[in-house]
Amino acid sequence: MNTTIASWGLSSFLAIMTFLFIIRIILTWYPQVEINRLPWTLIIYPTEPFLTPVRKVISPLGGVDISPIILVGIFSLLREILLGQQGLITMTLRAN
Repeated sequence: MNTTIASWGLSSFLAIMTFLFIIRIILTWYPQVEINRLPWTLIIYPTEPFLTPVRKVISPLGGVDISPIILVGIFSLLREILLGQQGLITMTLRAN
């Protein structure tokens, strides 16, 4: 039972973070948005700790920050590898 709750929690976390990164991608299209005000701070604060290390490795290309795009791919891949139909956690739960 605890593993099912944990897998649901992990799945929810990865889905929410993917959604927040997609919103971050959309926010880059509108530079006039004040990201230090609500409701944008609710999107910026949880995603920034993940974006900062990626930005250190991959600098913006032609002035375009691609780190949210990379993290959408990473979080989607992690969700599929761990919790997809043939995911590691899914297969472990089925074996029990």
